[in-house]
Amino acid sequence: MREQYRTTELSAADLAPEPIAQFTRWFKETAANPAIHEPNAMIVSTATPDGRPSSRTVLLKHYDDAGFVFFTNYGSRKGEELAANPHASLLFPWHPLARQVIVTGRAVRTGRDETVAYFRTRPHGSQLGAWASPQSTVIPSRADLLARYDELAARYPAHEQVPVPPEWGGIRVVPDTVEFWQGHENRLHDRLRYVRDGETWHVERLAP
Repeated sequence: MREQYRTTELSAADLAPEPIAQFTRWFKETAANPAIHEPNAMIVSTATPDGRPSSRTVLLKHYDDAGFVFFTNYGSRKGEELAANPHASLLFPWHPLARQVIVTGRAVRTGRDETVAYFRTRPHGSQLGAWASPQSTVIPSRADLLARYDELAARYPAHEQVPVPPEWGGIRVVPDTVEFWQGHENRLHDRLRYVRDGETWHVERLAP
């Protein structure tokens, strides 16, 4: 299986001065494309201190000059791995546009106020789900999970505020590099990578 990508060239002159502004450009174009479902879906890769990697897809919930934010149970596999080894990678796989964005950086927990503010925006059922699921742990059955959810739904009906689980919160990946990948014919893709240099960024081109 093979596909020839036919897109326009991406040059350093086309890029914004810093990566978040460039990400915003591509993200807006991606979000406007009906062929892409959940443009904020990204693959988060983490590793144990001895280098054993793991990956999963999560949803980006916020980004700004400080970094890229998602939310999780801190007791999950990714939460525990990031606590022990804060190096992380994010991949946005926008295949219909023959584009990818790859972020590498350091993961830090968001402040509790930021976590609470976001939790309050979640649908009631998702709030209950954060309590019901002991993420990444072995459970007896799906029926057991649903029973836990039903207990919480009875305790916190739709008109009552659900407290934020103490082990649940945000993680911000503070980027050290951000690569913008544009596919081309004959595997001669454009790969332009921003690299942090103190308080500034410089751009380098990578061979495909």
